[in-house]
Amino acid sequence: MYPAPFEYHVAGSVDEAVTLLARYEDDAKLLAGGHSLIPLLKLRFAQPAHLIDVRKIPGLAGIREADGAIVIGATTTHWMLESSELLKKKLPIIPEAASQIGDAQVRNMGTIGGSLAHADPAADLPAVMLALDAQLTAIGPKGSRTIPASDFFVGLLTSALEPNEVLTQIRIPIPPAGTGSAYAKYPHPASRFALVGVAAVITLNGDTIDRARVAITGVGPTATRLPAVEQALTGKTAGEATLAAAAHHVSDDIEARADLQGSSEYKAQLASVYAQRALARAVERAHSARG
Repeated sequence: MYPAPFEYHVAGSVDEAVTLLARYEDDAKLLAGGHSLIPLLKLRFAQPAHLIDVRKIPGLAGIREADGAIVIGATTTHWMLESSELLKKKLPIIPEAASQIGDAQVRNMGTIGGSLAHADPAADLPAVMLALDAQLTAIGPKGSRTIPASDFFVGLLTSALEPNEVLTQIRIPIPPAGTGSAYAKYPHPASRFALVGVAAVITLNGDTIDRARVAITGVGPTATRLPAVEQALTGKTAGEATLAAAAHHVSDDIEARADLQGSSEYKAQLASVYAQRALARAVERAHSARG
């Protein structure tokens, strides 16, 4: 099926994109990588009269270090995340997760901003951003505002972005010494979306878990943090028994959805298994980071 007719606009700046959104309101959609939007257009589930292409806006793509944080532009592609030497050194969980998105074609075109704004409940990067305590910057008619990742994913395919706002960058604090991170995923064999994906960021003080941030995707209506798992880890010795016990608390934080891939019981068990795998890998890397 072909998309419904639309008028195509190429924004030369963020301000121009915001102006076009304000002008056309509900009749407009932003286009970045297009891997979420174009299938909807082809099936005519979405029929905007205006498409606003933001891919060529200067300065909206790239990865840099600034003031103790990593700043990622919203139109940075998954391939750029996967191949970034800076991220591999400072935030290796991001290249690890990005390398598991879709296939090479998807990673070459899809963008981090598009993925986060689309808020797919089985996408990989939302869980990673939650575990990393990321801050997302959006610009609209009233100026710029910062949205914590913890407030950004509000429901099924729904983010905290206003209809007339453009997501411009993601800012992630560089974790302290002794921190390890990992993303463990069980992918759908066709789409490569996560049936279960768990992001874990662990900071050790000796053999004790000083700080834990854990988030999950693919199981509920949106990516979410797992505070019960984090509480079961914090202050405990980072041994196998601790990690296994903490992983069993996944069901305290989220009710697994039954779907065509399995029952709620199956999904809950899968979530516990992959939580333990992510935690074990994060702890191993935290030990390595200490030298």
